[in-house]
Amino acid sequence: MAERITDPGRVEEEVALEQTLRPRRLAEFSGQQKVVEQLRIAIAAAQQRHEPLDHVLLYGPPGLGKTTLAMLLATEMGVSARITSGPAIERPGDLAALLTNLAQGDVLFIDEVHRLHHSVEEVLYPAMEDYALDLVIGRGPGARSVRLKLPPFTLVGATTRYSMISAPLRDRFTLTHRLDFYTPEDLTTILRRDARILGIAAEPSAIAELARRARGTVRIGIRLLKRARDYAQVRGDGEITLTVVRECLDQLEVDELGLDSMDRTLLGALIEKFDGRAVGLGTLAAAISEEPDTVENVYEPYLLQLGFLERTPRGRKATRLAYVHLGHAEPEPQSATQQGRLL
Repeated sequence: MAERITDPGRVEEEVALEQTLRPRRLAEFSGQQKVVEQLRIAIAAAQQRHEPLDHVLLYGPPGLGKTTLAMLLATEMGVSARITSGPAIERPGDLAALLTNLAQGDVLFIDEVHRLHHSVEEVLYPAMEDYALDLVIGRGPGARSVRLKLPPFTLVGATTRYSMISAPLRDRFTLTHRLDFYTPEDLTTILRRDARILGIAAEPSAIAELARRARGTVRIGIRLLKRARDYAQVRGDGEITLTVVRECLDQLEVDELGLDSMDRTLLGALIEKFDGRAVGLGTLAAAISEEPDTVENVYEPYLLQLGFLERTPRGRKATRLAYVHLGHAEPEPQSATQQGRLL
C-alpha cells in the first residue's frame, strides 16, 4: 500500500512528536468525554480504596489516543508504566520477565493485545486474576509447577480488532471502553493546543478547516497541521491561513470530507466499474490493486462512518451519499425483476 497522509496508522518518525504533544494530565485530554469520565470515576474509587486500578481494555480505530489514555492512567494513579505490544511478547518467558519487574500498582500497557500468542495468554490469566505467575520448571516426569506471587498491577490492553481477542482474555478486563472518532469541535481544540506547543502561527479558521478534514482522527490532524506548516513556510509568510490550508490540502488531494485519492478510487470503482452493484471484497480489492485486508481495515472504516459505503450480504455497495459527493447521477431503484436476475 502506498503511503497515505490520511492513513491513521503510526509511522516511526511520528513517535517522538506524539510524545511531545501528548497531554500530561487527564484534564488536558480533549474528546472521548464518556470514556474519560468513566475512567476518572474508576481512578478516584481505586485511590480511595488504596488499590490498583482494575484492568482496562481500550479498542477502536487507530490514531484515537489509546496509548495516550494508557499513559494518563498511570500518571493519574501516580505509578510507572511499562509499554510493550502483543507481537513483541513471543514466549511465556518474555511475559514473565515483564510481570516480575512491575512494582506495586504499576501499569503494563500491551498494544495490539489481540496478537498475543495462546501460550502467552495462558500465563496471563492467573496474573490478571490472582496476581500470580505459574511456571513449570524442568521437563518430563521431573517437571514441577511453581507459583510466584506478583505485586498487584493494572493491565491496559489496546486493540483495533476487538473481535479477534479471545473470549477468556476479554472476560478478564473489568473496564472495557470503545474510542470513537472525534468531532470537528474536539479536533479543533486539540489542534489549537498542538499548534501552540509547536510554535505554529495559525488562524482559528485554518485550524477549524484542518480539523474538519482530519477524518475524526487526532493523528491525521497533526499530520495535516505539519504539512500546512511546511506549505505556509514555503509558499506563504509562515502563518497558516484558511487559504494556505485549502491550497495545501488540494495539492495533497484531500477533499472537504477528508477523502483522499484512494478513497475516491474505491468508491469510483463501485460506481463506474461495477455500475453500483454489490461487489465482493476480493473482487473490489483486485479492481483497485490492493489487498483485501487493506481495503477492509484501512479504507472502509471511515467510508462506513460517513455513510458512503454499505456492507450487504452480497458485497460492498456505494450509497447515494457517495454518488452525490463524487458528482455522479444517483442510481435508479432496481425493480424486483432486476434484483432477481442479479441473484
